[in-house]
Amino acid sequence: MAIATEYSDYTIKWATLPWEINQAFALRKKVFCDEQKLFKGSDKDAIDDQAKILVALGNNGGWHQQVVGTVRIHEEEPGLWYGSRLAVDSAFRKQGQLGATLIRLAVSSAHALNCTQFKATVQKQNETLFKRLNWSTTEYKVIFGQIHAVMEADLSAYPPCHQPNSGFVIKARKRKRINDNSSPSPWLQLPIELPPLAEAI
Repeated sequence: MAIATEYSDYTIKWATLPWEINQAFALRKKVFCDEQKLFKGSDKDAIDDQAKILVALGNNGGWHQQVVGTVRIHEEEPGLWYGSRLAVDSAFRKQGQLGATLIRLAVSSAHALNCTQFKATVQKQNETLFKRLNWSTTEYKVIFGQIHAVMEADLSAYPPCHQPNSGFVIKARKRKRINDNSSPSPWLQLPIELPPLAEAI
């Protein structure tokens, strides 16, 4: 019998400690280089030099234990912010709302920094979910051979968050024991969790 890692709750916040940032980059490498094979060796780029890194942390007893999700945001020009490199660890994609809460803090914290537009490029299969989160599509692009939707958040649905270093806390969803030989169920079950995207918030 295999038991998935369990945490009592999760904190979604801006990364403030070196280990949080290091684990966020390690998770991105795991998802975008090793799992999706979209990059070789590293997915880091020039945007990382200016981006704010957000993390979802698994907690037990009030202690942050592990980065289980991440996303980055940056200001492209005054008032115009972008989100990218959303990734959730494969062991936690069914936990529920980790990706959505990362998006919530991403947009809300940018909103508190005088953001007037917040955009992201999202894989086509996730467009409906983003629309449920109050995003609208402005155009389509082909990236990595796949159709992506360029989307913009409705800022009125994301009140400014002025304390992103504390962020949000969500309760963990209880997990069930699974058999090692059981067939894996699809990890993307909308609207529970978002898949990791290379060019999406």
